Amino acid sequence: MIQYGSETVTQLKFRSFQPRLERRDSQWVDIELAIEVDETTPVPQDLMELTVLVICTHGGVIAQIVPLDEGTDCEFQFTADEKDQIRAYIEGAEIQTVIANLAAQ
Repeated sequence: MIQYGSETVTQLKFRSFQPRLERRDSQWVDIELAIEVDETTPVPQDLMELTVLVICTHGGVIAQIVPLDEGTDCEFQFTADEKDQIRAYIEGAEIQTVIANLAAQ
């Protein structure tokens, strides 16, 4: 994670994701991920409750990956490696099937 205005980079390793998906409209699906972080890569102390918002098209294509703290935008951003971990999970067959089912409703 990278805090805006700081030169310190913390590289998180995610152990698991617990998704909550919601069809926003005729174009977007919002995915909120509760995360479990590997104990060897602790979440920065300035974050109280880190979650991830992933915004996807109905086709499952990721438009945006945003860190949230206590459900709101925060002063952190994910590193490229952290985004790759999240992207791999979202692009997996299980989540893609859930997205497709939501989009079809």
